Amino acid sequence: MKRKCLVLVVGSIAILGFLFTTNTFAASKVVIGHPACLSGKYAKAGEQAIGGIKACVNWVNSVYGGVKVAGKKVPLSYKYYDCESKKEAVTSLIGRLVTVDKVNVVFSAYSSGLTLRGAPVTESHKMLYMDHGGANNKIFRQGFRYVVQTIGPATNYHRGTLNMIHKIDPKAKKVALAYEDSEFAKMVMHGAEKYAKKLGFNVVFARTYPKGVSDLTPLLSALKASKPDFILGGGHFEDGQLFNRQMADLDIDAKALSLIAAATLPAFYKALTSMAEGVMGPSHWEYGVKYSADEAKKVGVNWIGPNQDEFVALFKKALGKDVIPDYHAAEAGAQVLAYVLGVEKANSLNSDKVRAALGELKFMSFYGGWDVDDTGLQVGHSMVDVQWQMGKRIIVWPKEAQTGDPCYPMPTFAEKAKGKVAAPK
Repeated sequence: MKRKCLVLVVGSIAILGFLFTTNTFAASKVVIGHPACLSGKYAKAGEQAIGGIKACVNWVNSVYGGVKVAGKKVPLSYKYYDCESKKEAVTSLIGRLVTVDKVNVVFSAYSSGLTLRGAPVTESHKMLYMDHGGANNKIFRQGFRYVVQTIGPATNYHRGTLNMIHKIDPKAKKVALAYEDSEFAKMVMHGAEKYAKKLGFNVVFARTYPKGVSDLTPLLSALKASKPDFILGGGHFEDGQLFNRQMADLDIDAKALSLIAAATLPAFYKALTSMAEGVMGPSHWEYGVKYSADEAKKVGVNWIGPNQDEFVALFKKALGKDVIPDYHAAEAGAQVLAYVLGVEKANSLNSDKVRAALGELKFMSFYGGWDVDDTGLQVGHSMVDVQWQMGKRIIVWPKEAQTGDPCYPMPTFAEKAKGKVAAPK
C-alpha cells in the first residue's frame, strides 16, 4: 500500500512539474507584457503599437476564439506600462512584468536601442522577447536565444527595390549608393550593396555623407560622374529632402530614385511638390496593401488574422480615434498573431518551446509574410515600395501588395519642372 502511494505521489509530482515547466498549468489566460512608449520621443510610434496590439488581441479573443493550448481555448490579455521611451525604465519594467505580473511573453519597446537594452533582461529570465520595432541587425548578432523579430531588418530595406528593377529592367546594370553616415543607414547601405552584387548589378558609386549635412553638392557631383542607371540612398527626412532637391539643381537624372525614411512621408511631397514625382521609398507596411488569404494561398502559406479593413476598424476602436494605422501599428499587431501561432504550434506557453515553434513558422497576415532564421532575424517579411504618382503614394512592389504599377523610368527633373507627373505606361 505504501509503495502504491509513493508511486502515485512521485507520478503526481512529475505531472505537476511538467505542467509548470510548460506554463500551461490551469492557464486561464495568456498574458502579453509590454514596456510601451506612451510618452517621450517615441510616443507617436508607441501609441500606434498599442493600438495595433489591442486590435489584434481583440480579434484573437472575439473572432478567433482565443489561443488553443493544452486542449482548450484561453483568452489573450495585454499588460503594459509606460517606459517613457527611456532605456532604464525598459529594464525595470521588464523585470516587473516577468516577476510580478507573471506575463508569458514580453513585447519590446519601440526602437532598436530600447529593444537591445531589454534583451539581456529577458534572456536572464529565459523569457520570449518579441521585437516589433528594432530593425538593427546588431540585435541578432549578440547570441540572444529568446529574441524574435517581426519588423524587417535594416539590411533588407532596399532589397525589394533591387528586386523590382532587376525584374522590370534587365538592362539596368549600374547602381549608385549614397547614405547618411549613421549606424542604421550604413546597415541599409551594406545590405543593399551586398544584395545588388548578388543580383549582378555593378555598384558604380558607394559613399556616405555626414549627419546634419547642409550641402550634398560635392557628393552628388561625384555621383553624377559615375552615370548610374538608378540611385538608392538617404538616412532621415531632412537629408532626404536635400538629396532630392539638389539632384534637381544639378540636373542629375536616373531611371529610379529611392530614399529611406523620407520619401514615404506625406511631408516629403508637401515640401518638394512636383520634384517628388516618381521618387520611391521602402516601407514596412502601408495602408492599401493587397495581402489577403487568396494571396497567401497563391504562395503556399497559411493565412491568419483580420484583413486590412478589419484591422483598421479594430485599430480605430482600440484608440478611440478616427486614425489610419501606420506600419508601427501593423507590425505590432502582426506580432500578436505570430505569438498565437507559435503557442498553438508548440502546444505550450514555455518560452523555449514557443521560440522553437516560431522558428518553424511560415505564414501571411495583413502585414505580409513571416519567417525567421536561427538567430530570430525576420527573413520572410518583404518591405513594400511606395512611389509618388500624380501627388499620391502608390504601392508598386511587391506584386502581391501593389496598388498600382511602377512609373519606370521616372520623369526627368526637366520634365517635372514643366509639369509632367509620374504615371505608369
